[in-house]
Amino acid sequence: MKKQNKKENTRKTESQAVASPKGLTEECLRFYPFLLVAVALAAVMGVLTVVESSYLQRVEELNLFLYTPLFFQQQLVVAGGMLTYLGTCFTQFFYHPWLGSLLLCGWLGLLAWLVKRTFCIPNQWGALLLVPVALVLITDFDLGYWIYYMKLRGHFFVLVMGASLAVALTWAYRAATRYPWLAYVVLVLTGLAAYPLAGIYGLLALLLMAVITWRLPLSVAQKAARTALAVAFIIFGPLICYRNVYYQTNSDFIWMQALPNYEVDKVYFAYYWPYILLALFLVLAAIFFKQERKWQPVNRKLLWLCAQLAVVLVVTLGTWHFWYKDKSFHEEIEMTACVDRQDWEGVLTLMRQHDGDPTRMMVMYKNLALFRLGRAGNEMYNYRDGSQAPNSPFDLRIAQIGGKNIYLYYGLPNYCYRWCLEDGVEYGWRVEHLKFLTRCAILNGETVVAKKYIDLLRNTLYHGEWADRYAALLTDEIDENIAKCTELGPVRRLMKGSDLLGSDQSLIELFMLNSQAYRQTDDPVCAELVLLSALQLKDIPAFWRAFSQYANLHVGEPMPRHFQEAAYLYGHLEKNVDISSMPFDPAVKQSYDGFMQLAQRCRGMKEEQMKPIFYPQYGNTFYYNYFLMRNLRSY
Repeated sequence: MKKQNKKENTRKTESQAVASPKGLTEECLRFYPFLLVAVALAAVMGVLTVVESSYLQRVEELNLFLYTPLFFQQQLVVAGGMLTYLGTCFTQFFYHPWLGSLLLCGWLGLLAWLVKRTFCIPNQWGALLLVPVALVLITDFDLGYWIYYMKLRGHFFVLVMGASLAVALTWAYRAATRYPWLAYVVLVLTGLAAYPLAGIYGLLALLLMAVITWRLPLSVAQKAARTALAVAFIIFGPLICYRNVYYQTNSDFIWMQALPNYEVDKVYFAYYWPYILLALFLVLAAIFFKQERKWQPVNRKLLWLCAQLAVVLVVTLGTWHFWYKDKSFHEEIEMTACVDRQDWEGVLTLMRQHDGDPTRMMVMYKNLALFRLGRAGNEMYNYRDGSQAPNSPFDLRIAQIGGKNIYLYYGLPNYCYRWCLEDGVEYGWRVEHLKFLTRCAILNGETVVAKKYIDLLRNTLYHGEWADRYAALLTDEIDENIAKCTELGPVRRLMKGSDLLGSDQSLIELFMLNSQAYRQTDDPVCAELVLLSALQLKDIPAFWRAFSQYANLHVGEPMPRHFQEAAYLYGHLEKNVDISSMPFDPAVKQSYDGFMQLAQRCRGMKEEQMKPIFYPQYGNTFYYNYFLMRNLRSY
């Protein structure tokens, strides 16, 4: 009877303890870290899906994952190949931004959970679990234009998977310590297999094992032996693999396999700081590891709450600060997507919405859209011209950003083909490359080559339908099929006698304008392109030749406004061509007279001072572009 009463009193006491504020606090602390991480990842998921969807889809286009045995074998020719294979596999799901974001957030949640379990992070300091999450996000969303120059395949998932593997192996090693022989087995297997599969992250796992060894209940001799073994694998493992297996790897980077190479003209070391800080965080977690996992009551709750808020605030502000938010970069990506969809009006809408000077890539996309719509001669200067410097730490080339589209749609597919091959060799093959190569081969009538690229695209998860659509053009009537194709038909018209492969010196815009402005053609559409090119070059002799050619091929049609403006201006500037009999619109003459009168009143002012005065009334004229838009930088 007394024992029964004692048990009932014990249960009563325990229930009261749980119901008490102290008990509730402890119960809340059990779930606090996981709830905090879940809320943070939900917010990240929302931002990625709503704000970064175009960026993620562009990342997917610059990725390639093939469901073939050969593709798998090709990834394993370097250390860390398994990570790049899996990274490219997961990256393909950014085709649906919500799905790719969900997978990325899932990996981040797994990493936070592994860190918590492996290093026994106290529940009171659950906010620290946001640190590795934030550092991984920074490496993915502080890239900007690096996405075009990134050589590490599957970059978006490599770090989070590699860090998760390193932490998981450390957990396995710690758990196996109760059986000394098993701990050595885990350590040796990690040393033998982790580096070939995961590169530097296998070495990180060995480092964490060496550090956490000194926090385990072992003798000094055992600790020293295990540490020496781990260090030996770190030093000699990559050397042995390099000499016997991965001899194609650059010997300077054998300890850095599966890390991105942030080098263009020089090494940009600042981009490695998130990787260094993540490794340092994990090492510190191993140093301060404690085996006990008791539910410690929170004393000084206000101080604890302030500390947690401080960690969350620093992590949030730090992530937001390093998050790449350049508007022009994102608008270029959205314009590229519009070009891929043949949504030329979408390109113009984005250009109208842009605030400030546009980049040259945006201007080129705008001019391409107007040309494809047949409105460039009347509307090309209705939009801002400019050459805003891209927000990039290194010098960019339009060839890597959107130059392949420019070459393709202006009737120079051989140059598009050449740049796809060069970039494929330099930066790795991408879905975008295969699509361009397919269209170029079709335009050149190379059906066997086109089928090769189509077969590769059919081995992807999401681009088989695209491949089938272009495969339908490869029949005996391929020329008729291309002529009927709304995308490739207009390109074929521009190709006659113009696509002779040479050197463009990586200056796509200037090369394209010069290659088109001096052409002789009997095609009305091609004649318009020739005149537009001469107009943009501001080459007066080339303009008059192209103007005459265009007029002869468009007899009885109204002359577009910008062509009239250029002819009226050049006729007054040089007087080498008699323009007195040309039927200029009265509005063209009136705007010219008004522009020149205002120029007289502004004599002595610098160009930058004149621009805001002239732009409201004359910004949409060729006169403004000719006199006030000079020294525009192309790249």
